[in-house]
Amino acid sequence: MNTTPSTTSHERAVSAPSGWVMMPTLIVLILGDIALLIFSIKDGVETTGQPHFGLLFLSILLLPLFILLLTGFFTLQPNEARVLVLFGDYKGTVRTSGFHWGNPFYTNGPGQPGLLAQAAQMQSKLAGTKPGSAASTQKMGRNKISLRARTLNGDKLKVNDKRGNPIEIAAVVVWRVGDTAQATFDVDNYENYVSTQSESALRHLASLYAYDYGEEHEITLRSNVVEVSQALRAELQERLAKAGVAVDEARLTHLAYAPEIAQAMLRRQQAEAVIAARQKIVHGAVSMVDMALKELADKHVVVLDDERKAAMVSNLMVVLCGESEIHPVINTGTLYN
Repeated sequence: MNTTPSTTSHERAVSAPSGWVMMPTLIVLILGDIALLIFSIKDGVETTGQPHFGLLFLSILLLPLFILLLTGFFTLQPNEARVLVLFGDYKGTVRTSGFHWGNPFYTNGPGQPGLLAQAAQMQSKLAGTKPGSAASTQKMGRNKISLRARTLNGDKLKVNDKRGNPIEIAAVVVWRVGDTAQATFDVDNYENYVSTQSESALRHLASLYAYDYGEEHEITLRSNVVEVSQALRAELQERLAKAGVAVDEARLTHLAYAPEIAQAMLRRQQAEAVIAARQKIVHGAVSMVDMALKELADKHVVVLDDERKAAMVSNLMVVLCGESEIHPVINTGTLYN
């Protein structure tokens, strides 16, 4: 099967004529055309008894043309751009905010959800209702694309980590459109593309790292949040580059074991914490016993044979490592009785 490789689009920045210049120009042209229409009728009737048909037809043809040119005005807010497409041919992108005029035959396009639509969609999510109301269907139109930073707050995903343990994970992604041509022509819907690829990248990232308690110097999801977030941002940038999207920030917002193994993992964490604490206590007790024996020997306080040293070490270890209160027993005899 023969397949043709797709070409990558690249944005070309262009400037559009100022609307403040074109508006009075078109108004003057329309008024002049109306004056020409009146003149062709009035002067023709007064001089020849019939209108000047040449001028009359010319003024009638020009009037709808000038009115059509009035539909070419458009405005751009800061951090907003318009992609200019004329009969299927990409002409460039206007990024300068203000009042502009363009060819009336530029494609208006399907448009992207405007700010009101995005707010309505967010409100519908918070309310637990499905989007699709009248407010959510409002479009920016005229092939306009917002260049503002946007936040994608992903849902909780249940995935398996590197060790196969089921975990719940979620992330927030801050992104913006960097190349309007790629966002318009290289993907079908760049917003859906960002959402889908973000979920896919997060699932892939979770499978590369263990949740916690990895090997020495191993990066884990819980202990190395900064490194994991940087890896997520790098993978997202690689995936979203073909859509002309730049990722400003990506970080984890939720990380936990899945409910079905949460209790078992909690008991494991508690057991590991107890073991770690015991190791610390034993290490400290051994150090204290060693110090005591050395001090006694160096200062010649008492001379102990190996059996007495072993008894002393045993007693001190019991005292230092025991959890309950120790009640000492006073020996009234000798060391050997």
